[in-house]
Amino acid sequence: MKLAEALLIRSDQQKKISSLKQRINNNVLVQEGNEPSEDPHQLLIELFNLISEQQKLIYKINLTNANTMVEHNTSLLELIMQRDAAVERHKVLMSTIEHAHREPDRYSSREIKWNKTVIVSNLQKQGDDIASKIRDLNIHIQATNWNIELINDIKEA
Repeated sequence: MKLAEALLIRSDQQKKISSLKQRINNNVLVQEGNEPSEDPHQLLIELFNLISEQQKLIYKINLTNANTMVEHNTSLLELIMQRDAAVERHKVLMSTIEHAHREPDRYSSREIKWNKTVIVSNLQKQGDDIASKIRDLNIHIQATNWNIELINDIKEA
């Protein structure tokens, strides 16, 4: 199985886990005299089994990411970490830009006037550059994911 396929399966599992949690919550209380539409005990068993299955898959994904080397002797895990750090930096810049825009709430000359302490255009340029880097990293990571096999056990590492 390719790493990209495993990632799609993990995503589907996460959606199913979320759905099972909701279904459990929807069936733990019923009005007196009524029956739940689904057995919460069976749903819990199904959820716990799925969590165990997902844990094994995540282990294999992480093992594969750590052991897959791309150019310049860099692991796929390092590329993912670079992307995640860039995403966080981008979020901070976009939040800063958003908070730099405040509608004037002055009704007379004696009320508070707000002054920007940052140059929004510079922050926007940095944000655009980081967004471009994120796109490039994502393309490289996804291309790699479709070209490598998932490590199935520790012996392959």
